[in-house]
Amino acid sequence: MTLIVDAHEDIAWNMVVLGRDIRRSVMETRRLELGGEIPERNGICMVGLPELLDGKVAVVFGTVYAPPVWRGTERGPHVYSTPAEAHVLGQEQLDVYHRLADEEEQIDLVGSLDDLEAVLESWGDGSPRVGIVPLMEGADPIREPSEAEMWFERGVRIVGLSWKAGTRYAGGDGLPGPLTDSGRELLDVMADLGMILDVSHLADQSCDEAVGSFRGQVIATHSNPRTLVPGQRQLSDDMIHRLAERDGVIGIVPANAFLIAEWRVKTATLRDVAVAIDHVCQVVGDADHVGLGSDFDGGIGASDTPEALDTVADLHRIGPALGELGYDEGQIEAILGGNWLRVLRRTLPA
Repeated sequence: MTLIVDAHEDIAWNMVVLGRDIRRSVMETRRLELGGEIPERNGICMVGLPELLDGKVAVVFGTVYAPPVWRGTERGPHVYSTPAEAHVLGQEQLDVYHRLADEEEQIDLVGSLDDLEAVLESWGDGSPRVGIVPLMEGADPIREPSEAEMWFERGVRIVGLSWKAGTRYAGGDGLPGPLTDSGRELLDVMADLGMILDVSHLADQSCDEAVGSFRGQVIATHSNPRTLVPGQRQLSDDMIHRLAERDGVIGIVPANAFLIAEWRVKTATLRDVAVAIDHVCQVVGDADHVGLGSDFDGGIGASDTPEALDTVADLHRIGPALGELGYDEGQIEAILGGNWLRVLRRTLPA
């Protein structure tokens, strides 16, 4: 059985901000939102627990995502302008994952190797569960570097220093800049704790320094090749190569704007997803350093993806598209989930 790992979903943000309960089916959420503003503003819903189970998506990196007040952002209850506000928003979202694990028998929090293996074993015993690995997207909820230990104790295993607006710790892809002194200190604390660093959204200067200096595991949960779609949001071939040298994995986003430069006038296809994956493989020379990081429902809805990807249950369709490019069964299994599992098995605490 090929199990899928999706390295980036904004589950808690959707529940807190949009009222999209992950326990509902996609079709039920679409019915409830029909005629409202949410699908137009945030995209047509793609993620629900029934679809995760149907699609054999066994593990998800669930984000703790607090957006800052930034360009065009209205001040409101779900954005922050101070570290204290970011902290409150982050804690609220992390609480969501704990409640889901407590209340829903088919959802587990994954904070240890034993947790991971229990989730994977559940798919073979007739009672499959979805494991959520908490991922902080933008580190401002960590009020000072030493506080990372508290977040680790509460289950956060992966931290991205920045979002596009940048943070107190690093420049972002929309606001370039280097690591700050606090950012360097935070990386040291994260390495000591065994946290994973996510370089998605980092500015080039910050990314270069972080990949070169961080003593722990480095990944990119949702970033595509810059060669195919130019822009700071994507990874250059040199960045891809350096991540692979650190045995990192890069999560490909199967969305039109990430796959083809002409996305405003053309819809991408499953082949375009496979081509983006293949590009990473060609740069690094193997199929061991690329996976999926959908970012579905993170501003990416069903109308923003290849037509064959209507919900998260359809991620498995990327496999045959890779087969058409010559990838064998073992390589496809690694890309759809095995590569991420290798990273988790190496880095999660016992």
